Amino acid sequence: MAKVKFKKRYLALSAMMAFGLWSFTAPQNDKYFEILKNLDIFATMFKEVNAKYVDDINPNTFMRNGIDGMLSKLDPYTNYYSEDEIEDVRTENTGEYGGIGAQVAFLDGKVMIVMPDKGFSADKAGLKRGDEIISIDGLDVKGKFDRASEYIKGQASKKVAIEVLRENVGKLSFTVGLEKIDLPNVPYFGMVSADVGLIKQTGFTPDASKEVKAALRELKKQGATKIILDLRGNPGGLLSEAVNISNIFIPKGELVVTTKGKLEETNATYKTLNTSTDEEIPLVVLTSSMSASAAEIVAGVMQDYDRGVVIGQKSYGKGLVQQTLPLSYNSQMKVTIAKYYTPSGRCIQALDYTHRNEDGSVGKVADSLKTLFRTRNGRSVYDGGGVDPDILVDRKGYAPVTKGILSENLLLKFGNAYAVKLDSITSIKDFEITDQIFNDFKNWAVSQEFDYSSPLEIQLRKLKEVAEETGGLKNISTELSALEAKLAHSRSNDIELAKAEIKQLLKEEFVMRTYLEEGRLLASFENDLDLSKALELLSDHSLYESILAGN
Repeated sequence: MAKVKFKKRYLALSAMMAFGLWSFTAPQNDKYFEILKNLDIFATMFKEVNAKYVDDINPNTFMRNGIDGMLSKLDPYTNYYSEDEIEDVRTENTGEYGGIGAQVAFLDGKVMIVMPDKGFSADKAGLKRGDEIISIDGLDVKGKFDRASEYIKGQASKKVAIEVLRENVGKLSFTVGLEKIDLPNVPYFGMVSADVGLIKQTGFTPDASKEVKAALRELKKQGATKIILDLRGNPGGLLSEAVNISNIFIPKGELVVTTKGKLEETNATYKTLNTSTDEEIPLVVLTSSMSASAAEIVAGVMQDYDRGVVIGQKSYGKGLVQQTLPLSYNSQMKVTIAKYYTPSGRCIQALDYTHRNEDGSVGKVADSLKTLFRTRNGRSVYDGGGVDPDILVDRKGYAPVTKGILSENLLLKFGNAYAVKLDSITSIKDFEITDQIFNDFKNWAVSQEFDYSSPLEIQLRKLKEVAEETGGLKNISTELSALEAKLAHSRSNDIELAKAEIKQLLKEEFVMRTYLEEGRLLASFENDLDLSKALELLSDHSLYESILAGN
């Protein structure tokens, strides 16, 4: 969005603060007098604490805590960034950074390569998922995540010597160049049936629309006569790219989104500016509970114009617009300046940050306060809670034991230990997790430290807490102990009961060690309920048309 021009009064306020003119003669009820008064109180308090507190305080940390505490009362998207964090902001906004091109995490006290980015330096040099980084340019970084992260980011053209520890192999040394990492918005597109093409979009950084448009054109060349736009897990990004991507499927001159804020300059309407790429091709948009912001705009636009069918889960519900503003000393802040509204007029913001509960918590917009809107064909849609899919896919959550396995990264650890026993994976489709591999995992996993609780165990624990608080525990302690004994889980048995989902996750684990994120994605399609439902719908043209017609 274009930069918001502050009103003259704000500029005058900034000037007064800059020159230390803290006194102000406006009436007591004047808002700007109150601002200056409280700033003066805050500065005086800071000065006195710094001078008188029994221990030395770090003024940077102390002030940062105050800023973060203040902004936490607004919403999670209004944030302050110090000069040291500006690079992270740039990466968030553009998808670009200087580095080796790999996702690195701190797991069990180890600095570990979680995923090399396909085609970038780490991948080309030979670094693998599960490699533990132990030194960079001869400097020990074992167990030092912040230091390692600093050393593998920087200006392009520099090279670094990285030593890793690879399980069952030993120490390995690599020379890896730092380069400009421009992560794609469309990490994958391809045919998922004889006539259906899928575009997986993960971001809305600059050029996202160009990537989606290029993918659509290439899929049509490959024979796609129907398209699935997968926005699941997409956290959003640039509003302008949401407009441009919508424009791929709807004609020039159509309203995409309206923004409304406190300042007149934040009130704007955004319409499509170009000729569309394809207004007729049958379209399904996949959403999940983590599809947010710009992703919700695109899904909402396709729904409001009855241009495509939305399938999956209710989206996140982020109907707020942010703008990045420069501050003094090269710092910045990102501030919520407006709410956005889809063409039908609905704002899909799910959490009401304006009206907090008495304890300061934030609640969802009540169903009774949600307003009915209509799509172009007259279908009912509602505001105040994300984009509701036209076809809701009820996705069963993982079993408690599987959640425990995932929380402790046991799949990655097992993959590190077991990968050498597997032959090279030449075909994602043909590769299978045999019962032998599954049993080896099960026997290994039962010896590992990880915790999980079944829903019944959780409820039993709550009952025990209530009984203890009310003084009735001694009366039912025998019965509770008997229940606890019956519910005590056998890890081996629970893993066996979750065999199907664990085998699927094991396949994704091993496939992505060879084919990286794209491989994991392709492997996940085999048991993808949302994708199956989309393919089922697109194979029935009359049902597809009937849904869009509101029948």
